[in-house]
Amino acid sequence: MIERKSEREIEQMHEAGKLVARIHKEIAKIIKPGITTLEIDSFVENYLLKNGAKPAQKGYQGYEFATCASINDEICHGFPRNEPLKNGDVVTIDFVADLNGALADSAWTHPVGEISEEAKKLCEVTKEALYQSIKEALDGNRIGDIGAAIEEIVAPYNYGIVRDFAGHGIGPTIHEEPNIPHFGSRGKGKRLKEGMVITIEPMINLGFWPSKMDNNGWTARTVDGSLSVQYEHTIAITKNGPIILTEQDDV
Repeated sequence: MIERKSEREIEQMHEAGKLVARIHKEIAKIIKPGITTLEIDSFVENYLLKNGAKPAQKGYQGYEFATCASINDEICHGFPRNEPLKNGDVVTIDFVADLNGALADSAWTHPVGEISEEAKKLCEVTKEALYQSIKEALDGNRIGDIGAAIEEIVAPYNYGIVRDFAGHGIGPTIHEEPNIPHFGSRGKGKRLKEGMVITIEPMINLGFWPSKMDNNGWTARTVDGSLSVQYEHTIAITKNGPIILTEQDDV
């Protein structure tokens, strides 16, 4: 069942989203060679708690951390750890804030020091795919319109579009219907309706799209060891168009 939110619920989720956006901007300031993703995880959790929120994914299905921290060839759900980050790494920090029961979810790929030109281009294209696909999150459009917009941006570069994971509905729980794949056909899939709140989160690989799972049962990584990046926003579908609840330019 797909839940539709009231204007008041969307406003509350927007407040949570602004907090998430502020934290990502702070992460961009502190991330550098030598810092560990476990230190970043602690920073995020403390920031949330100091602002009256809590990390929604900590304890979710047994997950132990406030964030997912996916490094280089890790596609998603990487565990924060004590390994110092190195110059040239790319790290996707993904977390969900719970602010008085209102949730917001955003992942962002952060460069560590000076990254390669091919990594910069992969980030640039993936971010463009996110923002172009958000334009399709309109009342009356279909889910396939979002995935098609991502494919149209990414396909010319022959990057791998991850198919094993997808965006999703959100609130009052982290993962809800509908799923929002990073690929699709225009005019296909479930219809988008005013009041739906979803995440759009393209995961794009420099190489092939398939993933493999680590023994921890959570972390997915590329089968060929290629870089993977991800950008994710929480989006509310309204009669006046999509609202990006986790937009960093708004905070």
